[in-house]
Amino acid sequence: MEHIQRQPARVVRAPSRFLDALQRWLPKLVVAPTFVLIGVGIYGYMLWTGVLSFTSSSFLPVYDFVGFDQYAKLMANDRWLTASINLGIFGGLFILSCLVIGVILAIFLDQRIRQEGAIRTIYLYPMALSMIVTGTVWKWILNPSLGLEKLMHDWGWTSFSFDWLVSSDMAIYTIVMAAVWQASGFVMALFLAGLRGVDSSIIRAARVDGASLPLIYWKIILPSLRPVFFSAVMVLAHIAIKSFDLVMAMTAGGPGYSTDLPAVFMYAHTFTRGQMGLGSASAMLMLGAILALIVPYLYSELREKRHD
Repeated sequence: MEHIQRQPARVVRAPSRFLDALQRWLPKLVVAPTFVLIGVGIYGYMLWTGVLSFTSSSFLPVYDFVGFDQYAKLMANDRWLTASINLGIFGGLFILSCLVIGVILAIFLDQRIRQEGAIRTIYLYPMALSMIVTGTVWKWILNPSLGLEKLMHDWGWTSFSFDWLVSSDMAIYTIVMAAVWQASGFVMALFLAGLRGVDSSIIRAARVDGASLPLIYWKIILPSLRPVFFSAVMVLAHIAIKSFDLVMAMTAGGPGYSTDLPAVFMYAHTFTRGQMGLGSASAMLMLGAILALIVPYLYSELREKRHD
């Protein structure tokens, strides 16, 4: 009998090195276009704007550097000073009002009321609208010849007057009203999530000790939500500093310059007045204000994670 010796079967292996390399590099290749677009479209143009702020660019960019001349002109510009004051009024009232209304609404919904989902949706709905839509709607509502004042007159209350939208002294407060209407629901959602994360045993223990519910929220629960307060302030301040479309839809900066904000100033001087260098300087100051808010926040967050 002949013994047939069988050769061991050869296993054909896939090019594992290639597959491992492809698996390692594929996620990087997928996100690479996004990083390129962000690097060029955001950080690249930020750097370019910073360069233009040191030049005498007018309608088109030129690269004859003039140092800090544009920043000196900006500080001496009355319209920029007016826009900065308006930003202080608008930003302060906007942030404070959103925090107060958002916290109250969050506490109200935290009581496990009926139809909570529907009510929460109603509160959050304005956030789904763009600022252009919000500004247009509020412009109609506050227009003396179309909105609230005309409605009251049609109902027979002819002495009613609400002309804030066309009053140079009160127009900035109409911007605050529209912005608060849109953003307070977002603040409510932040605080509601924070309240739902509070240990209920703390509330029960405080109730056993005889503390009233308002006192529990004021003395115990809300102080424990300081990170939520800080995050809400950062987001709202960022919205306030870069506010542009809401103002343009409602008042276009008027009457006069009474509702002018830095973003409106930047757009007007860069794209309509042919003062690109001055507009770039204003944009860099706005960026500096945003960084002054974001950097401490990031530092505190990273510091807490490091200690954890």
